[in-house]
Amino acid sequence: MPYFSAVVPFHNAVGTLPETLASLCSQTEPHWEALLIDDASTDGSVDIAADAARQDPRLRLIHDPRQGSRPRGVAASRNLGIAAAQGNYVALLDADDRWLPEKLARQRHAFERGADIVFTAYRRIDMRGQCLGAVPVRPRVTWHDALSGNPIGCLTGAWRRARFPHARMPVRDIHEDYAFWLMLLRSGVVAHGLTDVLAEYRVRPGSASADKLHAARAVWNILGDEGLPWHRRGINFMRYVSGAVVRRL
Repeated sequence: MPYFSAVVPFHNAVGTLPETLASLCSQTEPHWEALLIDDASTDGSVDIAADAARQDPRLRLIHDPRQGSRPRGVAASRNLGIAAAQGNYVALLDADDRWLPEKLARQRHAFERGADIVFTAYRRIDMRGQCLGAVPVRPRVTWHDALSGNPIGCLTGAWRRARFPHARMPVRDIHEDYAFWLMLLRSGVVAHGLTDVLAEYRVRPGSASADKLHAARAVWNILGDEGLPWHRRGINFMRYVSGAVVRRL
């Protein structure tokens, strides 16, 4: 049984998927599997994933030719991978992001010390791979901490599968990962942050998260789903907004 199951959804990612898979195969922690979930790609991404799986048996392609041309969405695709995972720990990696070589090894050490959720600092990069700045993390995060904004970069987060055997990502059009981490943290666990940069997040112009108004509205709704009274919802939303502004300065 692998220690880690990496869930890698992709849709028309021919330009970045090879780098993403190379970063996965370069991990110093060798005991992992990767679920590569195609989401109606039409650009040759499936061929890239299939060829990579032939070269490395730890890679497993999940492709349904009956799906047609309509994407199911990133959250639903991740859930297919999560359901198929066999490792002790599940980690998320999107098809345009990259992991640094020590990422899984460092997380494994944290899990072996008793953590149930482990995440890391990461850097933002542009489409050419140029650094746009690092995103630091706190060493410990609770549900109350996370109400002020998502503290866990999706490409860095991993969780103990036995602790959350039925965890699935809410299907939303944006910030589904934030709603997911809140759901796990609501159980009372503490997420452990590794303060070293161990991943790279690619910033795409025009992405859903780049639409600030849409993103803010989604956060407002997610806080409402957490059952917060109006005054606490407003306080945490303003903390999210101020934090977002500071991160971009």
